[in-house]
Amino acid sequence: MAADRILIVDDEEAIREIVFSMLSMAGYRCQQAASGTEALALLGSGEEFELMLSDLMMAEMDGIALLERTKERYPDMPVVMVTAVHDISVALAAIRNGAYDYLLKPFEREQLLAIVRRAVENRRLKVENRAYQTELEARVEAKTAEWKRAIKELERSYDITLEALGDALDLKDAETEGHSKRVTAFTILIAREMKMDDKQIKVIARGAFLHDIGKMAIPDSILRKPGALNPEEIAIMKEHCYRGYQMLRKIPFLTEAAEIVYAHQERWDGTGYPRGLKGAQIPLGARIFAIADTLDAIMSDRPYRAAQPFSAAKEEIVRWSGRQFDPDLVKVFAGIPESTWYRLRKEINGQINQFTYPQQLIKTAAHV
Repeated sequence: MAADRILIVDDEEAIREIVFSMLSMAGYRCQQAASGTEALALLGSGEEFELMLSDLMMAEMDGIALLERTKERYPDMPVVMVTAVHDISVALAAIRNGAYDYLLKPFEREQLLAIVRRAVENRRLKVENRAYQTELEARVEAKTAEWKRAIKELERSYDITLEALGDALDLKDAETEGHSKRVTAFTILIAREMKMDDKQIKVIARGAFLHDIGKMAIPDSILRKPGALNPEEIAIMKEHCYRGYQMLRKIPFLTEAAEIVYAHQERWDGTGYPRGLKGAQIPLGARIFAIADTLDAIMSDRPYRAAQPFSAAKEEIVRWSGRQFDPDLVKVFAGIPESTWYRLRKEINGQINQFTYPQQLIKTAAHV
């Protein structure tokens, strides 16, 4: 290991030589400076020192002024002040201003070596601690980046799972092809208009995308029946909300979305199903979804009627404000330009046969 380097500063050559001799014999590499100005010049030339020993009282630049300049430029280098007994109050003030310690003249060799060892060790510990802190911060940063990548990949896996579930539902209910994607995008658009945060929007998007997942448990004879359903079949069909909730609530990342699935057929006035929730009892995501679902249903072709324009859908939704729909949300919906809805619908219809999971629908809705 290289010997520690010490700068000895004193305007009395005899004292410098004595200190130099003592430290050199102890294995330290030393250099001398006859004044504070000379010491600063040595430091400014690129010379590095583990410690500076400086006399307190010097003619050209005293030890206090030198201390101030060196602590400002070289904060890692400890400074030990060398002083006479009658200067002790000044030495203590120097410590308060950043000096590591002071050494009283006249001093013994062992006193000098002891204080030098302590000062050099103190510097070494500070430097090592800083290096450790820097390394730790770098490791934390790397781990954080790794964690973010893992979370992103996990979220992508979640959305791939949702896409697979949506595709499975489309195979059972081909009549409403693309409905889940469109209604999800419409729901997101309203939620963004309400300035909801990204976390809330993700939950709502997943709930909207999977709103009809409970139909997977409904017999095909009912789900695909060409004619009107009888009362018993209607009752079975209405079970899809609860069935969907049961399917999703045990999946950790879909627990909140499951509540939207459970409540997506509830109505503002309490006449919906399956629980007859009323007003704010209905989760906000489900209330937003109700408007988006009706909008898409009216603007889409059905076996019993052709698709209607946005104006007709808007008129119907406004007419049912306060009964089927949350009146405050209807105002938000009504404030979004008609052109925005048509543009978003066109974008989503172009993605129906593509792999499009909810996160992509969130991005699409954000750019219309």
